[in-house]
Amino acid sequence: MELVLNGQAQVMRLTLGALAELEDALEADSLVALIERFETGAFRARDVLALLLAGLRGGGWRGSAADLASAEIAGGPMEASRKAALLITRAFTVPGDDGL
Repeated sequence: MELVLNGQAQVMRLTLGALAELEDALEADSLVALIERFETGAFRARDVLALLLAGLRGGGWRGSAADLASAEIAGGPMEASRKAALLITRAFTVPGDDGL
């Protein structure tokens, strides 16, 4: 999956390391709790930024949280939220599952 930052497409994927970083950054009880926040629409901007940062780092991006917070994301906040939700959903979907 890609996210366009400042006009450049960046690869995103959630590796195990990125997921561990995400848990720590959000101080979430579990990743299931984070998924539930997205499913119910109870997520926060901090959740979106943390998810995108973890996905970008998992894809090899070397920017910081401050870099991401100040970046222009193609599609704006709605696209950022959509991509974050897709990223976490895909991380926990069994390959070949038609649930997406």
